[in-house]
Amino acid sequence: MISVVIPAYNETEKIVPTVNAARQALPGASEIIVVDDCSKDDTWQKAQGAGAKVLRMQRRMGKGAALMQGTVEAGGDIVVFLDADIGETAGEIRKLIQPIANDEADMAVARFPDLSPTKRTGFGVVKLTAYCGVRQLCGRKMSAILSGQRAARRSTFLSLMPFAPGFGVEIGLTIDALRKGLRIIEVECSMTHRVAGRNLVGFYHRSRQFYWIARAIAARCIKRQSGEI
Repeated sequence: MISVVIPAYNETEKIVPTVNAARQALPGASEIIVVDDCSKDDTWQKAQGAGAKVLRMQRRMGKGAALMQGTVEAGGDIVVFLDADIGETAGEIRKLIQPIANDEADMAVARFPDLSPTKRTGFGVVKLTAYCGVRQLCGRKMSAILSGQRAARRSTFLSLMPFAPGFGVEIGLTIDALRKGLRIIEVECSMTHRVAGRNLVGFYHRSRQFYWIARAIAARCIKRQSGEI
């Protein structure tokens, strides 16, 4: 069985299309788990109405904790992580599952199409920080480090726990997996998601991302210096 784990916070507009697309892509032996991180809207009700199994966090814990909770509860041999705002493009998840099922990789990460220069809204600081962190700590060049769309066997994800908290979860998973010698591949996927703009909301979101990513990198630098790896 394949389990799809979707962490969600205030995703009332996108959660139903995301759940529906994931289900249509994986008919039969699959389960869709939405982990609602104390949304203030009706995200969890809509997810439940769309047929997803809903887990509700008792208090706001962040993305990393939500993904851990979903993985622990998952019944599938292969687990796929999906962001809640992927919408109809969630149907692309088959591309991530195939290399895991065929033992071609231990973790498959979705690489989105590059945005055109006119559509880019940030300054690239967050992505550059993640890129340099992985390059420095693991000697690996990767372009989709921050992608939340990932597939691996459940046992693999369990072996990487505890996940880095908050928005540091993706870079934490990447660094920890590479340090364990796991095979990570990036898979071209025609996925799209909400992009934060160059406004107060967008800058606030990116500042939070930067904080959690920098924190995850720093924690792993400390581990290397202390000889814990």
